[in-house]
Amino acid sequence: MSSPGPLIPPPPPMPPRPPRSIAGPVVLIAIGVLFLLGTMGVLQWHHLGYWFAHYWPVLLIVAGIIKLLEYQQAQRSGIRPRGIGAGGIFLIILLITFGLIATQASRVDWDSLRDHIQVGDDDFPFFGHTYNYEDQIAQDFPAGNSLHVVNDRGAVNLSVSQDNQIHVAVHKRINADKQEQADEWNPKTKPEITVSGQTVTVNANTQGAGDHSVTSDLDISVPRKAAVVIAARRGDVSVLGRDGDVDVSSQKGDITVSDVNGKVALKLQNSSARVSQISSDVSVEGRPSDVSVEEVKGALRMNGEFDSLRLGKIGGRVTFKSTRTDLELAKLPGDLDMDAGDFRASDVTGPFRLLTRSKDIRVNGVSGDVRLQNENGAVEVHVTKVGDLQLENRRGDIELYLPDKATFQLEAKARDGDIASEFPGVKVNNSDDQATAMGGNGSGGPKIVLSNDRGSISIQKGSSFTEEQSRTVPAPPNPPTPKKLPSPPSPPEPTDN
Repeated sequence: MSSPGPLIPPPPPMPPRPPRSIAGPVVLIAIGVLFLLGTMGVLQWHHLGYWFAHYWPVLLIVAGIIKLLEYQQAQRSGIRPRGIGAGGIFLIILLITFGLIATQASRVDWDSLRDHIQVGDDDFPFFGHTYNYEDQIAQDFPAGNSLHVVNDRGAVNLSVSQDNQIHVAVHKRINADKQEQADEWNPKTKPEITVSGQTVTVNANTQGAGDHSVTSDLDISVPRKAAVVIAARRGDVSVLGRDGDVDVSSQKGDITVSDVNGKVALKLQNSSARVSQISSDVSVEGRPSDVSVEEVKGALRMNGEFDSLRLGKIGGRVTFKSTRTDLELAKLPGDLDMDAGDFRASDVTGPFRLLTRSKDIRVNGVSGDVRLQNENGAVEVHVTKVGDLQLENRRGDIELYLPDKATFQLEAKARDGDIASEFPGVKVNNSDDQATAMGGNGSGGPKIVLSNDRGSISIQKGSSFTEEQSRTVPAPPNPPTPKKLPSPPSPPEPTDN
């Protein structure tokens, strides 16, 4: 009888499988509850978006705490803890991606973007619906007091009242999901008028409803003698008719100031301005876009980075300073236009100083002393009355037009360029690498110094009248020639303007 074979030991028991992680389900449940509250109207969608954009890392912290507790429980049970897994990694990547996008989106000024692309409040449901409200406020305005207006969002139109009161007409627009919400926020955003000392303050109170979008356009009328200070964050400002000083600060809007006997001061950011008919001084500073100043009897001071500038009929001293341009002139009976690449002026009274770069410059009808410095652009100067002139340029030609009978003494040099002169008293020497010119017209007179690097110099005879004067001064009459009409004038030559 054969003996039994060796016994085969039973297989070792399978280790218990680690339980599934609950971190992912907990995060999904939390997000689902928030979205449920949003769809039920308990929470507003923009509040949910704000909370997610600012507090989404809390979801990662909660998931990490859950995973840590699960790891400690697995260690105590003697089982291998479960890893994150492909699904968990995908969920974390998705959460981080959408969280970063939401955080960056929350930093965007959506109101400014909506204004820029001209999207109305009713054009996109995310912004809610627009509900309009009207209001009227009036009270006595103490004599000798000044007015201070604060409006974060909305236009301010200031005019002259026909009595000794302040009148405020309010045109309000509230964005809300429902009429009931707008009706609730309307009394909270009612404009306020307060009197403190010698100042009457009108506050549009657009922040009275928290972070809800409220726009209040204010039509204000006060006695003409009152000085005015207006602080506008986003909205147009108009000031018409004032004897006191006017001070306006704006971050986004079109500013209009006209018919003011006091001083005008503008502090602008991304705003345009039009100023006219001012009997005193004007100052403009900041980073405005387009600025126009006309008919100012006092001085004009500008400081900042302007996209474009237009001036006309400035009776006092004009100064302008930016990172690229330093401008100063005694007064401006004519006009001046300047943008990033061009400078045009006519009928300029010196001393005239212009230090700039990368501009094509044309000055027509300048009288008095001139100092001009430029590079990367052409320079053309027409002189009406010669004073001391100093013109420097690099990488661009210089054209100087002087009256035929002007008396002056001239020195000129041009490196890598030629010099040409229509005045016989100016002796020109054009060499290979540097041209020079010496001499003058008549005996003595103002001194003219011209310097150019990699450009030519041209000194030409020009009329003592400016082009504008030549169009207004009539030509001497022709001898009578019966039965024959005078010949039509020849068309004017085209200019750079």
